[in-house]
Amino acid sequence: MVEILDETERFPAPERLRNALQALLDEGGLSSKEVTVVLLDDAAMTRHNERDRGASGPTDVLSYPSFEPDDVGRGVPEVAHLGDVLIGVDVAARQAAHHGHDLAAEVLVLAAHGLTHLRGLDHATEAAWAPFHAAQRRILELAPE
Repeated sequence: MVEILDETERFPAPERLRNALQALLDEGGLSSKEVTVVLLDDAAMTRHNERDRGASGPTDVLSYPSFEPDDVGRGVPEVAHLGDVLIGVDVAARQAAHHGHDLAAEVLVLAAHGLTHLRGLDHATEAAWAPFHAAQRRILELAPE
């Protein structure tokens, strides 16, 4: 189950996001898992980024897993709620313009990125980016306009 909380009240495609993210979960064998996506403005993302990462200013996406990968070994844990993905809608809008697509597509990409983190993966090396890029491409295929 995917829950979307739009604290900005400005995101134009919450059902498209919910359906595409659920389809991505289903394809990954995670149909029974829960994810919460929270859409925030620059001010809220700045607060989370500074408090949780010690980085100034807003960021595009933050992932808060319900588990630490070391808690259960490698792979997806046996918990119902994988975690929360926070997406900065203002940052996403700026990135969408830069990437040449609309806000909804950028938020989809960021949601897929966040979900990949919730699955216990990180992108510390160039090779480790592969599953992130694959998920980001796939979610756009699953969410035609």
